[in-house]
Amino acid sequence: MNLRIVRDILLFMLFCIVHVLVLSHIRLLGHATPMLYVYFILLFPRNYPRWALLLWSFAMGLVLDSFANMPGVCAASLTFIGLIKPSVLEMFMQRESAEDLKPSLNSMGTINFLLYVSLLVVVNNALFFMLETFNFYNWLNWLWNVLGCSALTIAIIMVLETVRRK
Repeated sequence: MNLRIVRDILLFMLFCIVHVLVLSHIRLLGHATPMLYVYFILLFPRNYPRWALLLWSFAMGLVLDSFANMPGVCAASLTFIGLIKPSVLEMFMQRESAEDLKPSLNSMGTINFLLYVSLLVVVNNALFFMLETFNFYNWLNWLWNVLGCSALTIAIIMVLETVRRK
């Protein structure tokens, strides 16, 4: 059990460092910034306590907000993802799957995993950009940001998951 907590803390720090030092400086076509930190929340197993998942989500969002100088945008969007993740995971898992099953390409299959990741990444990005702009005056720019960031994030997650699979 202690080894699992240490692994989670190291992954938490790795995702935060990679996002702050590398990924937050990428702007493809002026709209697409990979938000890979969502992948950390998506990796938690099926039977992980909801309170702990919410705590991890909020902590990661708070750390990223403090480095990006944003007033709680990451914390709010990631906490919401931590709240809905167990329900969304149940939609894409098979009923006879194990209770401690970790979401991955191997355990869920390619289509189910892609749908699971896509849904949560799009919801996270939509909420993130809605809270960041706090209006729909320039809704087309908001839509491009959501779609661009989501596509780039999903592509990177699928590549990482394919590499992790082997």
